[in-house]
Amino acid sequence: MNLGQPLGSVTQGSLSEGLEVRLHPDVLVEDMRVGKFLVVEGMKSRFFCMLTDVCLGTSSQRIVANPPLPSDDFMREVLAGSGTYGTIDLTPMLMFTPESEEPSFKKNGTQPNGTNGLASFQPQSSSNMELLPVKTIPSHFSQVYDASERDFRAVFGWEDDPQKRNFAIGQPLDMDVPICIDLDRFVERSNGVFGKSGTGKSFLTRLLLSGIIRKQAAVNLIFDMHSEYGWEAVSEGKQFSTVKGLRQLFPGKVQVYTLDPASTKRRGVRDAQDLYLSYDQIEVEDIMLVRNELNLSEASLENATILRNEFGKSWITQLLAMGNEEIEMFCQEKRGNKSSIMALQRKLLRLEDLKYMRTSCPHNYIDKILASLDAGKHVVIEFGSQSNMLSYMLATNTISRRIHHSYVHKAEKFLQSKNPCDRPHPLVITIEEAHRFLDPATVKQTIFGIIAREMRKYFVTLLVVDQRPSGIDNEVMSQIGTRITALLNDEKDIEAIFTGVSGGQALRSVLAKLDSKQQALILGHAVPMPVVVRTRPYDQTFYAEIGDVAWEEKPDEEVFAAAQLAQADLGF
Repeated sequence: MNLGQPLGSVTQGSLSEGLEVRLHPDVLVEDMRVGKFLVVEGMKSRFFCMLTDVCLGTSSQRIVANPPLPSDDFMREVLAGSGTYGTIDLTPMLMFTPESEEPSFKKNGTQPNGTNGLASFQPQSSSNMELLPVKTIPSHFSQVYDASERDFRAVFGWEDDPQKRNFAIGQPLDMDVPICIDLDRFVERSNGVFGKSGTGKSFLTRLLLSGIIRKQAAVNLIFDMHSEYGWEAVSEGKQFSTVKGLRQLFPGKVQVYTLDPASTKRRGVRDAQDLYLSYDQIEVEDIMLVRNELNLSEASLENATILRNEFGKSWITQLLAMGNEEIEMFCQEKRGNKSSIMALQRKLLRLEDLKYMRTSCPHNYIDKILASLDAGKHVVIEFGSQSNMLSYMLATNTISRRIHHSYVHKAEKFLQSKNPCDRPHPLVITIEEAHRFLDPATVKQTIFGIIAREMRKYFVTLLVVDQRPSGIDNEVMSQIGTRITALLNDEKDIEAIFTGVSGGQALRSVLAKLDSKQQALILGHAVPMPVVVRTRPYDQTFYAEIGDVAWEEKPDEEVFAAAQLAQADLGF
């Protein structure tokens, strides 16, 4: 298959069902793979398409009834292209129709011979051409071509485009051309990274976060459940190896906070700040979120509201200090239920096992996080050994609710003043096990459901990382702007990915055929059309391209030797 040679001809199709293309005899059907990016040259327009299915066809049922023998190469060659042929199904995603063929598609002042003027365009910038939604289809026998590098650049741009914050997230399956996402559009809405366990969701998330930091598209607040993003983490594979965390790549831009200081120190994390929460920062809505982990009944939650109305922010501290007689007197005065309050007290004692919980704190640690974010620093909150679901959900919801409340005030101040100095830094909050926060039963009790539906109204969006997208509420899922999805096997999860996506049925087969490693389907707000990519390796080459060049990790022996040499030079 030669680049620039037509692969086949459009034989039939429709706008709703896509195009059917018959491959030319010299094109191997085995070279056609689901997810491939192809271009159809119409009479007036160029159509950018994704290959969604591959089929075999015959011109007569007699060939199927009496196929040639395996050893009869001559008969197979005679039938190839006429009696037997391959077909592919294409789904047009974008189209480009020039306003004038004269200046737009000339190259070096001349029109290439034998072309209709469409095959030779070379846009100098991603803004030079307007890609439109597909509202028609090419005519019969329009030729299909392999997408070239200029086609990829025309659609997905390039990383050094001065007009956009583009970030190369990977490459096409069969070419070494960068596929870029528009980070400005990416942070405008909440986004998701999905895939079953072991498909590389953490690596994909690290790539995205690194791009946001390098391009300064937003500030990040990352709830690092398994201590994978802040400092180095173990890489998957047969041999033990580690990959760098964000703090190592961007030492001056990333601050690590820890809810388990002992665990963080054991891992060798530098300059991590301790983080504690107090009982007066926990509200009834936070307890409602972890009701299953605490095994709380509806009656206990109703009595929690009574306690909160009576004691205000100190309701948990007051409850844990109550004796049986005090509980009985309280129930008589406030019409509470004694057994429910006693059960609530008993189960809230589990909060004392959380290392980061305190009866009271000398100062507000969440204000320290807000100060870091206001200064443009990216914050990673490590959980260490406190990564069970009770601990993770309680801390994540409590901290996010207070930070969102602060951003609401800042956004309202900016909308009133219109002063650019009052504009908050766009904030992206990264959460793992997102279906625990966003499932239909609890989404109304979490701050994350509100953030997902606001669509950056207050400059705050989510980056959800999950292996069970079917557990996320449909209304929230429909608000996910960009979906980066690795392999999924469960039909419900695959169906959830295409919630609110027009033409999603044609992409289901593409998603189901992904490799289990380093492949992903990207669709949504940050890319002009769906595309399958080989994700960018997160390795030494990536570190050199993306990280701060001012910092380089060196062995201790080299550091000590350099220090001794410096002392000798100074005469010490």
